[in-house]
Amino acid sequence: MSLSRVSQIICLSLALALPLAAHAEGTNVAFGGLKADISLPVEVQADSFSVNQSDGTAIFSGNVVVSQGEMRMTAAEITVEYSTDGKAISRLIASGGVLLVNALDAAEAQNAVYTIATGEVILTGSVVLTQGKAAMSGEKLIIDLTSGNGRMEGRVTTTFTPSGN
Repeated sequence: MSLSRVSQIICLSLALALPLAAHAEGTNVAFGGLKADISLPVEVQADSFSVNQSDGTAIFSGNVVVSQGEMRMTAAEITVEYSTDGKAISRLIASGGVLLVNALDAAEAQNAVYTIATGEVILTGSVVLTQGKAAMSGEKLIIDLTSGNGRMEGRVTTTFTPSGN
């Protein structure tokens, strides 16, 4: 490889890295693959299920899979909180190795809270987002499923693969 080509690669790498270093504590990212239709029905599958009448929650445990259209969320346990009238799901609170997948995008974390009405998902704890060959990690990822926009926070690290590789 020529010296000129090496210099170009180094300059491109620095150009990509500098904006990330400047925003290392919080980075906005497009999550087009994680965009979802929040009006679709939510289906939950699990190994076991329990209901707490006193606080209006339901707990799904063991190999939990939540589906809403193309989106899938898996976790060891998901607590379902219902609206005050008890007729609709308000939030899903996932714990124990959460995986959120839609299209070519996937996000992993220790915990997640999905607020159904707003389409907001907040993933926390060792978050890793993969989009095709690109990967990003941080401590908190906030995704708006209706717009496909999101924000990674907490010492953000990213890896890009140059085209052609």
